Amino acid sequence: MNVVIVESPAKAKTINKYLGADYRVLASYGHVRDLLAKDGAVDPENGFAMQWQVDDRSKKQIAEIRTALKGADHLLLATDPDREGEAISWHVLEVLAENNGLKNIDVKRVVFHEITKRAVTEAVANPRDINTELVNAYLARRALDFLVGFTLSPVLWRKLPGAKSAGRVQSVALRLICERESEIEIFRPQEYWTIDAGFTTPDGEPFTARLTQLEGAKLDKMGIGTEVTATAAVQAIKARDYRIAKIEAKKLRRNPPAPFTTSTLQQEASRKLRFGTSRTMQVAQRLYEGMSLDGETVGLITYMRTDSVTLSQEAVQASRQLIEKDFGKQYLPDTPRVYKTKAKNAQEAHEAIRPTDLFRRPAQMRQVLDEDQFRLYELIWKRTVASSMENAVLDQVAIDLTSPDNQVTLRANGSVIAFDGFLKLYREDKDDEANGNADESDRRLPAMKEGENPALTGVESEQHFTQPPPRYTEASLVKKMEELGIGRPSTYASIVKVLQDREYVALDKRRFVPDDKGRLVVAFLSSFFPRYVEYDFTAQMEEKLDDISGGRIDWKTVLADFWRDFSAAIDSTKEVTFSQVIDVLNESLGPHFFPPKDGQDSNAARACPSCDAGRLNIKIGRFGAFIGCTNYPECRYTRQLGLEGQGDGESGADAEGAADLPRTLGADPETGKDISLRKGPYGLYVQLGEEELPPPEEPSADGKKKPRKKAKGPKPPRASLPRGMPATHVDLEKALALLSLPREVGVNANTGEMIVAGLGRFGPYVKHGTTYVSLKGDDDVLTIGLNRAVELVETAIEKKPPSTEIGVYPKDSKPISVGKGRFGPYVRHGKTFASLPKGMEMDAVTLEKAIELIDAKLAKAGNGKTAKATKTPAKKPAKKKAPAKKKPAKKAVKN
Repeated sequence: MNVVIVESPAKAKTINKYLGADYRVLASYGHVRDLLAKDGAVDPENGFAMQWQVDDRSKKQIAEIRTALKGADHLLLATDPDREGEAISWHVLEVLAENNGLKNIDVKRVVFHEITKRAVTEAVANPRDINTELVNAYLARRALDFLVGFTLSPVLWRKLPGAKSAGRVQSVALRLICERESEIEIFRPQEYWTIDAGFTTPDGEPFTARLTQLEGAKLDKMGIGTEVTATAAVQAIKARDYRIAKIEAKKLRRNPPAPFTTSTLQQEASRKLRFGTSRTMQVAQRLYEGMSLDGETVGLITYMRTDSVTLSQEAVQASRQLIEKDFGKQYLPDTPRVYKTKAKNAQEAHEAIRPTDLFRRPAQMRQVLDEDQFRLYELIWKRTVASSMENAVLDQVAIDLTSPDNQVTLRANGSVIAFDGFLKLYREDKDDEANGNADESDRRLPAMKEGENPALTGVESEQHFTQPPPRYTEASLVKKMEELGIGRPSTYASIVKVLQDREYVALDKRRFVPDDKGRLVVAFLSSFFPRYVEYDFTAQMEEKLDDISGGRIDWKTVLADFWRDFSAAIDSTKEVTFSQVIDVLNESLGPHFFPPKDGQDSNAARACPSCDAGRLNIKIGRFGAFIGCTNYPECRYTRQLGLEGQGDGESGADAEGAADLPRTLGADPETGKDISLRKGPYGLYVQLGEEELPPPEEPSADGKKKPRKKAKGPKPPRASLPRGMPATHVDLEKALALLSLPREVGVNANTGEMIVAGLGRFGPYVKHGTTYVSLKGDDDVLTIGLNRAVELVETAIEKKPPSTEIGVYPKDSKPISVGKGRFGPYVRHGKTFASLPKGMEMDAVTLEKAIELIDAKLAKAGNGKTAKATKTPAKKPAKKKAPAKKKPAKKAVKN
């Protein structure tokens, strides 16, 4: 018997079918152990020894593997083909080898990059040993991240209350986002003008040309900076005749983009499909693990964590055959294309991301894929095929028109696609393409000859302003990190997720906006740990990790060098005082929190609105940073962190939108009642109608007006705005959608149960039975569809520790189960949960013990209710004596 270990149960079933009855394939469910979540789990003083812990779920998996190994001859470790997969195999081997558990069993590592019968059987026929260098690179990365997190985060908590934690790579990514925001804040738009003139050829064909030279001097983009200059230029053009001085024609060849790597797939999925990085990887994982085709589960794409752009010979030949068959010989290059990775620090681990069989065209796969899977598969298929297609050819023409005195020159540009090549199938999107002249190369010009005299038909000037650099999208952030050598394919999605989970950044219109907490963290780290948030330092550390995986450097040497300097930097902050931290924050973030308005200087912008003598500063309290007056305690003015007018820490757009609240958005189509946007003590919300209050009571005999009673009827329907939704983005349509929550998304075909989307105490969610899944990233509670909801729910259910039924409760014959929840292991009967005694393992719980725990829990609950019931009558006699103490006789005499 041969035992094979993979990571997921779905993959295990598929591979078991490929290998047959002589093999038993089991899933590890990812990592089987991790570092202890406490300080000291990595010991720099003891050769960076690490303390690992197997969690309860993994104990069950390991026990199942141990059972399967009894009588087995071979153990094949077939986890994913990257560093993380190598590490999982190593962990499984280490745990199983304890207590001589692998005696007389041959252990090998097998690697395949696609889940197809051919790839799996070839891998099993060519096993190898575990790659020690890859494992060492994993250990070094894990130790680095642990040491930074468990050493730097406590410093943050002590010196910057309210901060959550700091990560080695996440902090650098956060710095990118914060620095971009600072660039936007200090940006000052500059005015410039463009001048376009209309002409007709001698044959009467119209075209447009743009002014490029004036008074004999070449104009750059900012050459005409005022309306006065623009008006003078228009008059200069109108006062002259023109002839065609030069026609410049050339052919431009445009190469197709390379096949997908992890980062380019995430970027294009973000641009074209509006997928977040996590969503892209989840859908790609499903495509990699496979679908049922003709009764057999087959992986549809190759492994999705890679920074290689190369294709196998087999894939290249298949793509060329498909191109010739589907598009014709003219779309097939004479020789196959060869791609080389340009990304800094790239690991040529395996192939680019491609379909496992290019002849599985997207149209044929639509029936077996859900919408998200189909769209991503189609994107990967098109990119792969296009990468092997012929170049596109464009005919470009530039025509210069000059006045007789050479004082004015205008240029007309045109472009025509002579041969579409790969553009017939695929066009790559770009981030933040410049506006203005972007379409000038995509227009056709009429036929003209040098020396001709076109007729001027009109001149127009247009005012423009330079634009600030755009905020990062998920796509552009991943691209930037890849360019700088920060992170690796397997880490991009988790980096983005961690920044959002810690609430250091938020997505607004699919772009990252740093939260004030995030800016404080970056300012602190940049001031007191500048080296460790430098882009070059982080990239150099990634290079060293690559050197470890290549066997060029010892992993403990890298850790020792890092720890020596890092621990010294940590020690140097012990003497840093709160006042020093506050000074640094005020210097770094003062321009952000106190921007001058309407010609103010910086001192006027920071003047305290409550007193004349004080100045507003960033201060630090027990619960984090806030803004207060320097004239404390004489002046006690404070406000929460944020720009002026943002008492609850809204973004600038929120503050602007919240200034005129409550605001009527429109009438409800069903009831005719007004729907309004309001602000309450817990944030922004929308409301249908008004709260009906009873009229005030008539004045009493002494002439005093009695206060209005509170309404006893139902409150009008209300719905909070989801976190990150600015007030300025809320219109009647969005308000109606919020008030309709919770809404039914659709029925899960696998279970027959309805999935519901709504807003709860902890934010937006989808619910399926008793399973709740929080919505994060680009998943919108108002628009999430059934396919995505099913994917989230099923993923959550897979991760949820299973409960095991161990028998029935004798009093009602209902089942008793053992499971593990947020507060530890328990036994359950109906709605009664009883925690297991400390130290008792789930596997050790017998039915008798479970009944005993449930009875004790029920008895405790029953006693509690009885105590409350007997407590109330005991007080009644005391209350009966109360009237005697009031002495009504005396009261009567007074009246």
